[in-house]
Amino acid sequence: MSSTAAYSLQELLWPELGVSTERDLYVKFEGSAALSGTEPCVNFGPGDFADFGTSANLFNFGKWRRHCGLKTLALRLEGVGRFELAVSQSTLERSEDCIFKGQVELAEGTPVSADLSALLRPDAVGTVEFSLRALGEGRLDGAIWETRDAPRRTPSLTLSITTFKREAAVQASVARFERFMEGSALAPHLHLLVVDNGRSAEIAPSDHVTPIGNENLGGSGGFARGLLEAAARGATHCLFMDDDAAVQMGALERVWTFLAYAEDDRVAISGGMTMANERAMVWESGATFQSSCRPHWMGTDLRDREDVLKMELGSTGPKPHNFYGGWWFFAFPIAHARYKPFPFFVRGDDVSFSLANDFDIVTLPGVICFQDADFSDKESLQTLYLDLRSHLIHHLALPSMDIGLKGTLRIAAWFFARSMMQAHYESLKALNLAIEDVLRGPQFFAENADMVARRAAIGALRKNEAWRPLNEPPPASRRRFDPRKSRAWRMLMKYSLNGHLLPFFSLWGNRVTLKSGQRGALRDVWGAARITYVSIDGRESFTVRHSKLAALREGLRMLRNEITLARRYSELKEEWRKGYEALASTAFWSERFAHEQSQTTAAEREADEA
Repeated sequence: MSSTAAYSLQELLWPELGVSTERDLYVKFEGSAALSGTEPCVNFGPGDFADFGTSANLFNFGKWRRHCGLKTLALRLEGVGRFELAVSQSTLERSEDCIFKGQVELAEGTPVSADLSALLRPDAVGTVEFSLRALGEGRLDGAIWETRDAPRRTPSLTLSITTFKREAAVQASVARFERFMEGSALAPHLHLLVVDNGRSAEIAPSDHVTPIGNENLGGSGGFARGLLEAAARGATHCLFMDDDAAVQMGALERVWTFLAYAEDDRVAISGGMTMANERAMVWESGATFQSSCRPHWMGTDLRDREDVLKMELGSTGPKPHNFYGGWWFFAFPIAHARYKPFPFFVRGDDVSFSLANDFDIVTLPGVICFQDADFSDKESLQTLYLDLRSHLIHHLALPSMDIGLKGTLRIAAWFFARSMMQAHYESLKALNLAIEDVLRGPQFFAENADMVARRAAIGALRKNEAWRPLNEPPPASRRRFDPRKSRAWRMLMKYSLNGHLLPFFSLWGNRVTLKSGQRGALRDVWGAARITYVSIDGRESFTVRHSKLAALREGLRMLRNEITLARRYSELKEEWRKGYEALASTAFWSERFAHEQSQTTAAEREADEA
């Protein structure tokens, strides 16, 4: 034990009102130990126990060893009182192994440090955590995982938030950032840009925050604007964040520090996301894309030690070439962002940004956003249109994602079949429009970066698949047969395209009522000729009905589109690869923003003259 000064790598995170108050994500108690109501500390009585081996506060030394070449590591404790300290490591071979157990005496202003450098073997994969049992009255003011190794660089990190008509959310995020900057030693190295696509957020500029009014070009245009502005400011790194920015400010310090120590300057950091209906469960902690998006570690319970260890140990090794990070929290080196965001508007822009650029993506403990919106409740004609066209473009435009003609055709076929089985015929129209727009080539996206015309066209399609107020109880489900329980019925429904090849199916098929989160779950709609969806809050609904004529009409249109795609596949792929390079460029976005600025200036001049 010693009191040698060193560089801080990771400090404790604490429950935070407005972000996450799920205590077991940060510390687990036995006895009467409790968090202070006013300060970030823990008060102990004799015999009380606190375990900090939690999802937010364990230390993944494997990631630090692999990406940062860490050579020295220690745990520093600050507080008052006598404690029994236990330090444990977990590896791929053993879930827990106590490596130190002994008494420590903490005194005001005199931190105590335990050297753990022996953990850092060249091939080290593991986590380390600590717990305290009080031997009398006491208080823990803080714990820091630290090193004697000097950082390799001093990152200049510009945060970029894109917002559109979410004034309260972004104002709250900016206020939290301003409070954080008042006490953070990193204040000279951080700056926040708020790219306001709605020009309505009313964010006041300050030493730490710069608001930027922007044309509504979706997330793609907003983050492209933020990236160009960050580069112009001389930033070395940029961090894309959602406008609610429901991540703890202490996570920013972890990200900045990891970037400062990274051996490879291609290192980027992807933040995780929790589920809206269960904010201690992981929605995604990084993901891969291959014909579809495949979230990693979905369903991991951040309160469960074994779940957390499986995720941390399993995410330490090299990432596959098709790994990507979501833009709710994605920090990356500007010098390696050769390709700027592609003008998808939304949906797919973060996927292609990661896939196109040569980043080495890492996930870190405690770097996670706490989601309020339910993704499962967001599917619509527009999201399906956006998803299909981006899925096709990823595989056409990016050489590393080439899956050949058959694989590309299967993507569109699967989207189509999934919607047809659910009797979502308006969705089929939107999906056909998506393929047709991809067939129009990159120039169409250059001319429609604002999506104004397409959003209007898709909105005009929406009649049956439109949410309406639910003023009476939704209809009860009526099942004459249940393919969920009968394999024979299930096979019949699959091979008849859910009744589309069976006579008079609209008369004898089932009537089902589902929650909106079940939209897309085929198991629940097998055998259904009428489907009613009810929103999560129970206030809205819509109903779709079986129609052979609608399925045939859109099916023939899809067949024509698939034949055209097959016939033009080689030339289309070449066109998209060249077009992607041109549109995901500084030149494209600079010209677009300059044009928008000139129009805005002219409009303001005309208004002044009037």
